[in-house]
Amino acid sequence: MRPAAPRRSLLAAMALAGAPLGATAQVAGAQSGGGQAAAEWRFGAIYPLSGAPALLGDESFRGLEMAVEERNAAGGLLNRPIRLLRGDAVDEAAAVGEARRLTGTERATLLFGSYGSSLSFAATQASEAGGTPYFELGAIADSITDRGFRNLFRTCPRAGDFARLAAEAVTRVLPGVLEMPRPAIRASLLYEDALYGNSVAEAQVARLREANVEVLERIPYPPRTNDLSGAVQRLREASAEVLLHTAGQNDPILLFRTMRDGGWRPRMVVGSGAGYSLTDTARAVGPGFEGVMNVDFPAFAISDRVAPGNAAFAEAYKRRYGADPRSGHSLANYFGARVALDGIQRAGGLDKERLRAAMLATDIAEGSTPTGWGAAFDERGQNTRARPCLMQWQDGRLVTIHPEAAAVAPPRARLGAD
Repeated sequence: MRPAAPRRSLLAAMALAGAPLGATAQVAGAQSGGGQAAAEWRFGAIYPLSGAPALLGDESFRGLEMAVEERNAAGGLLNRPIRLLRGDAVDEAAAVGEARRLTGTERATLLFGSYGSSLSFAATQASEAGGTPYFELGAIADSITDRGFRNLFRTCPRAGDFARLAAEAVTRVLPGVLEMPRPAIRASLLYEDALYGNSVAEAQVARLREANVEVLERIPYPPRTNDLSGAVQRLREASAEVLLHTAGQNDPILLFRTMRDGGWRPRMVVGSGAGYSLTDTARAVGPGFEGVMNVDFPAFAISDRVAPGNAAFAEAYKRRYGADPRSGHSLANYFGARVALDGIQRAGGLDKERLRAAMLATDIAEGSTPTGWGAAFDERGQNTRARPCLMQWQDGRLVTIHPEAAAVAPPRARLGAD
C-alpha cells in the first residue's frame, strides 16, 4: 500500500503574489520524465461553450485557463506543459459524449468542468465509469458528490451551502433591514425545475422550516422558459414579501420584466445563481434591479481580510481578457484548478490512489485565498471549506453584505430604484 501524501498548509502558496500552488515543491522524477523534456499533459475541459449558458460556461473556463497558463509559465506540472482540450457540453447527452471523446480519441487523462449541475452529473458518471479523475469546479447540486465516486473531487460549495445562506438572509439579515420580526416574514420560492434548482429549493425549504419561517409558495418552472406570468400571478395572490429565486442564467431578466409589466414586486428578492451576479443582468433590468440580493460564489467587492488577492485576480483577468470579470465563476474555477494542480503535483502524477490520498491530505486555511475559501476534502471528494457569500446590488455594483467578516457594505432595505 502506498503512503499517503503529506498533509501541509498551502497558505503561502495560494497568495497571488507568490509562486503557483506547489511550484516550489517539484516531485523529482515521479511520472514526469525526470528532468528531461517530457510529453505534455492533456486535460479535458467540459463546459457549455455554445447556446444559452455559453456566457457563464466561458466565464468558468477562463478561470481554469488562467490557472493552467500560470502553471505553464512557472515551468509546467511536474516539468511537463499542460494542454487544455475543450468539450462543448450543451446538454447532458453532449456532456457524456464529450467526456468519452476527450478521454478516448483526444487522450485526455483528467477532466475539469463544468458550471451546470445536470451537465456535471452526467459527465462525472461517464468519467467514473472510465476511471478518469474529474475535478468539478463550479456545479453545486448535492447529488454530484453523493454517489460514492472515488475519482471525483469538487472544490466549490454545495447546494446545501447556498440554501443555508439564503435562509440566513431571511432569518438574520432581512428582519433588521425590513424592520419586521422574523415570524412575520412570509417567503415564497421560485426555481428552475432541474437538478440545480430543485437541489437548492429543497434545502431552502428545510432550512426555513427549521427556523419557523412560513413558506407560502413553491413554484417550479421549466428550464429555458419564456413565460413566468403565471408564477408571478401566484406570488401576487399569495402576498409574498420575500422571494427566493433559484434561476438559470437568463431567468432573472424574465422575472423582473414580468413583475414590471404586472405592476407587482415583493419587498425583497434573494437570488441564487450566476444570472443574479452578472453585470449584463443588472444592465438589462435597469433601476429595478437595485437592492436585489444574491447568494453565489464570492465576487470582486469583498473584504481583503477574508479574500486576500481578490483584487489582484480581477486585475490579472482584465489584462488577460481586456475586460472585467463577468461573475465570480472565473475566480471559483481558478481557485479550484490551482487546488487540483497542486494535488497532482504532490501526488507525483495521476495514479488514482496517490491522487486521492493527496487530495484528502489537502489543508488550506479559510480566509487565505482570493475566494476566501480554504480546502479540505471529505471521503466523498467534497471541499468542506468553500462557502458562498450574500451580496447585494448597490449603486450598480454587486457588493458583499454577509457574513460580516467578508462584508464591504451594510445591507439596504429598498428593492428597485424606479
